[in-house]
Amino acid sequence: MADPGKATPPLSVQPVRRLVQLFVGLSLYGLSSALLVEARLGNMPWDVFHQGLGNHLGLDFGTVSVLVGAAVLLLWIPLRQRPGIGTLSNVVVVGLTASLSLHLLPTPSLMALRLTYLVGGIVLCAIASGLYIGARLGPGPRDGLMTGLAARGLSIRLARTGIEVVVVVAGVLLGGRLGLGTLAYALTIGPLVQLFLPWFTIRPVAKTEAVPAS
Repeated sequence: MADPGKATPPLSVQPVRRLVQLFVGLSLYGLSSALLVEARLGNMPWDVFHQGLGNHLGLDFGTVSVLVGAAVLLLWIPLRQRPGIGTLSNVVVVGLTASLSLHLLPTPSLMALRLTYLVGGIVLCAIASGLYIGARLGPGPRDGLMTGLAARGLSIRLARTGIEVVVVVAGVLLGGRLGLGTLAYALTIGPLVQLFLPWFTIRPVAKTEAVPAS
């Protein structure tokens, strides 16, 4: 957490820091997805759907994640949601880094290592979420779908739960992996994101008033 006694960075520094934080967060999010997939103990709700759909389309996990993200963006149109650079970057970067990570990560066989992947993936996902959301450059496609539905009268909780139930059921029917990891993710990701988000949220910098020359 930043030291409150330190001066806030100048306004000109903020855009650079926000972009760096955004892309670091999205890359780590893709890595966290790969860790949960390789743990083979159950995926994130959306990744259950990605995996199941990929099994039927014959496409790798990362490619399906990119295609689903792009398709979800089309649902923003009737909801009148506006994407930002973070939204468009989310569609591409998370899928690519997840696909690359799946190629590079060794697949553990020991249960202790699989549990390490599971716990590490969940914690890393929460940190990554805090980073990219805290950059405040636009929500991800799936987050925007939730907030768009909430703006039409649903509560955030109902919108989030309804969406994830639908994608999990669809993913399981398509052959996606549902298990301990899915339940652990569902129960812990909210509190963990709430913990990490204040650490990484970039606050607006107040413009300093010009001091007249003496």
